[in-house]
Amino acid sequence: MAKVFKKTSGNGTIALYLGKRDFVDCVDSVEVVDGVVKVDPAGLNGKKVFVYLACAFRYGSDDLDVIGLSFRRDIWIKRVQVYPVPAAKAPSTPLQESLLKKVGDQGCPFTFQMPLNLPCSVSLQPGTGDSGKACGVDFEVKAYIADEADNPDEVIEKKNTCRLIIRKIQFAPANNKAGPKAEISKQFMMTDKPVNVEISLEKEIYYHGDPISVNVKINNETTKTVKKIKVSVEQLTSVVLYSSDTYSKEVCAQEFGETVGANSTFEKSFQVVPLLADNKDKRGLAVDGRLKDEDTNLASTTLGTNAAIQCVIHLLCLTPNPRAEGKLFLSPHRGQGERELQGILRAEKETLRNSTTKNTKFHTVTAVFTFFQKCSF
Repeated sequence: MAKVFKKTSGNGTIALYLGKRDFVDCVDSVEVVDGVVKVDPAGLNGKKVFVYLACAFRYGSDDLDVIGLSFRRDIWIKRVQVYPVPAAKAPSTPLQESLLKKVGDQGCPFTFQMPLNLPCSVSLQPGTGDSGKACGVDFEVKAYIADEADNPDEVIEKKNTCRLIIRKIQFAPANNKAGPKAEISKQFMMTDKPVNVEISLEKEIYYHGDPISVNVKINNETTKTVKKIKVSVEQLTSVVLYSSDTYSKEVCAQEFGETVGANSTFEKSFQVVPLLADNKDKRGLAVDGRLKDEDTNLASTTLGTNAAIQCVIHLLCLTPNPRAEGKLFLSPHRGQGERELQGILRAEKETLRNSTTKNTKFHTVTAVFTFFQKCSF
């Protein structure tokens, strides 16, 4: 165990220990959240110690909280008592055994198993003038001193609590399949023959920061010339609260000055790289959940089984989906044709790269890309 995360309460009576703060969702299973709470019985004054794990959705900033109205809602929460130690004590995990050696006899282990239908950690990027916590889905482990586990009439002082934010993340499998493709054949007014376009992805899985290769094949049977080709990537974020709303933001766009003459063919692979670094000023952009002010990535899509997805839809969650769009510009500008192609890009199993400074995690852009081909005359 290379690093231990610790948070102590204001009165020093309890301290929360975790061996890690990233927990992987493998779609059919989720890593167990396990840790230890160090308890000083002398400062409890006859009270008990509890720990809860909560998944919550914040849909408003702190400065909007007025007259006791909070823009934060719990999606899922589970509480356990750690002191006095319950009679039916669960066996300790290897991580807890290591933490107990560090903490000593005052350590009280706890374990949580998250359900499969919870969304992953994601947040909406605040604007330059925004303050407070960002909107989004977060996970929190909190230890507190109280008489009862969940009594709405009991006031728990802040000095009697300690908490750590954790993340639920997904990684893709190691295997990588061939990317999807789609074709369109569009005939326009005043033309006898069509424009045939085929567009495809080079592969199914891409990592954050990797160029996305878009393969384009054009068979221009008309008498007009294709003036340029534009490839753009848009992020579609579905916010499921009381109703399902979808927001679209462009995260990458690039025009290519390629021309396709009349009665000729064309084939080329274009590369685009959607990066959060190029979209720092875009308010409301969905990004992967972050711990404190560390760097993160454009948000990844939460994947799950059909039953789990249907359950999540009725909860509060964010579902970001990047969408790539390809356009053909022909002269003069009249007429339009569209064709949609979807390919699911998943996150890969966690990979660590050795570095002289620290280990860096690499995972994929988990997304659904939709490609449109538009032809104008």
